[in-house]
Amino acid sequence: MLPQEAINTAIDVLQTEADSILAMRPRINENFLAAVELIYESKGKTVVTGMGKSGLIGKKIAATLASTGTPAFFVHPAEAGHGDLGMITRDDVIIAISNSGETNEIIQLIPFFKRFGVSLISLVGNINSTLARAAMVVIDISVEKEACPLGIVPTSSTTAAAAMGDAIAVVLLKKRGFKQDDFACLHPDGSLGRRLLIKVKDVMITGDALPYVKPETKLMDAVIEISSKRLGLALVTDKENHLIGIVTDGDLRRALQVWGEHLYAKDVASIMTVNPRTISEDELAAKALSIMEKHSITSLVVMDTECPDSNGTVKGIIHIHDILKKGIV
Repeated sequence: MLPQEAINTAIDVLQTEADSILAMRPRINENFLAAVELIYESKGKTVVTGMGKSGLIGKKIAATLASTGTPAFFVHPAEAGHGDLGMITRDDVIIAISNSGETNEIIQLIPFFKRFGVSLISLVGNINSTLARAAMVVIDISVEKEACPLGIVPTSSTTAAAAMGDAIAVVLLKKRGFKQDDFACLHPDGSLGRRLLIKVKDVMITGDALPYVKPETKLMDAVIEISSKRLGLALVTDKENHLIGIVTDGDLRRALQVWGEHLYAKDVASIMTVNPRTISEDELAAKALSIMEKHSITSLVVMDTECPDSNGTVKGIIHIHDILKKGIV
């Protein structure tokens, strides 16, 4: 196959699958709404099943539902008849996926669904099939053709099923009022979860690890304190631990250029930065990172209030390295 032929084939696949999805727009109708309502009103879980490629799509649909506020799981239809039906209750809703609507492993489960009164939604490519006739709600996911040149490999059909599953999940998400914070709570180990759940107080440096100096401290002693705590700065506070300013490595370098060898006879008050950038311990660590990036700094002083002028006391320091170690990017 020549390179251009490969490119043309790939483009044809994308176009065919895109057309298959768009062709389903008129099928977002009363049947679709009935399926959404059935799931929304259910007191149980949504159980997705499918065989082969449809099963793989079913796992994806179940995962999407579960992560967006609709409790769901996947049951393999072949395993269901060997005990896994015990995971299904009368309060659950079944989404069964089959392009032909005649998948034997799923058809064999229909008597169980009927016996126990389990609600059945079918996503099928044949609305006159056995599975379609057995379902309470039928959603047509048929496609005009598969994207492969043989016309038999599940390509467009599986893409259509996945897209319809996404449509159901997103409508349910909005119907439930599911928010970004809810998504983060269900994804605590993902980057979004870390950005929305980890607060400054979870990352900040506190206690004996903090470098403190007084305004009257000589710069030689300040250098020792900064070096020993290895944060690149020292907090300048009064007797009540109220923040007056900070002295940083950069302040020392700039002062050295001005005073040279006489620098170390000076006190901290002569070079410190007043009104440094601060943040509350209850803010998100992601916000702290944003402030640091905006102002090209590596640390923020953590206060019990964001305004040093309101007699706020120092709670800690948050450093960019500690934020990045948490994977908050």
